[in-house]
Amino acid sequence: MSDAPGDIEVEDLARRLRAPDPPLVLDVREPWETRICALPGSLMVPMGQLGAELGALPRDRPLVVLCHHGVRSWHVTSWLRRNGFANVINLRGGIDAWARRVDPGMSIY
Repeated sequence: MSDAPGDIEVEDLARRLRAPDPPLVLDVREPWETRICALPGSLMVPMGQLGAELGALPRDRPLVVLCHHGVRSWHVTSWLRRNGFANVINLRGGIDAWARRVDPGMSIY
């Protein structure tokens, strides 16, 4: 398996979240960021705490990792793949792209 994570566009995630058996969105931003805006139903685990929470992440469900612009989530996606998570993908553009292209009413920071 390649170490390089794949990406999903925000519009594709929006469609997948409306489908049966949607992926779990793993938000790796800091608490102050998630207080500004967040996707409902997301699992919030700051990037720095992920190692301690690794055992709590589901391995039997697709994970889509998001952050502010997609950089931290890209690194987390790579790290999760190296730690045995095969069905994990990065949200390209992060919550910023989501707010601009899917939910224009969402706060931007």
